[in-house]
Amino acid sequence: MNILIVFAILCNMASYGQSAPILEYSGEAGQLVDDPEFNLSVENSKSLIKKVLDAIPETHTSCIHSETLILNSSSENRKLQYLAINLGIPSAPTLKALTDNFTLETCLRRMSEGLQVHQDLLRAVVQHLANTERITALLTDIRDLRVQINRMLKAVQVVESPVAVQPTATSLASRLTGDYEVQVATHLTLLQLQSFGQDIVRSLRNIAQANGQSD
Repeated sequence: MNILIVFAILCNMASYGQSAPILEYSGEAGQLVDDPEFNLSVENSKSLIKKVLDAIPETHTSCIHSETLILNSSSENRKLQYLAINLGIPSAPTLKALTDNFTLETCLRRMSEGLQVHQDLLRAVVQHLANTERITALLTDIRDLRVQINRMLKAVQVVESPVAVQPTATSLASRLTGDYEVQVATHLTLLQLQSFGQDIVRSLRNIAQANGQSD
């Protein structure tokens, strides 16, 4: 075979291989989603989680009157962790960087589950609070954020299945027997939501980068 013909064939094969990037997420095989609506949901989610995080300090101030329950006091908050167990407040799902073992679908599912948990917890405590305006607004933002997350989840699911969530509200509601329990439960829920929200920020940034979006 003529050397020029061989060279042409090799060049054609090389260009063919380069013209087939991973365009969309497909199960375990990739992370990218070639969908403007998905990208829009990522951006909307970024805005909403920022809104949630910005609202937490003011929500905490409006609901918590105990001087010992401080949002950013790590030493005091560690002492209260045993009360989280006694009150039946579950830990938030763990979020990690996207890998072959921690897929985009898994990440989005855990985001949705975690947001649902905190929605349920806040709905349980709000019934026992005098000042509910801030928490009601926060619940609306969490709901809107979860809508965006679920929209992305639906776009990447290989097999559509409902998000499984533990009945946290019922478990907590039965333990809110006094004002102290209500105060501690509200404090711990907002504290955990703040930490989980910061994890969501990092995960959304990771998703955007994996999908070729700039911050």
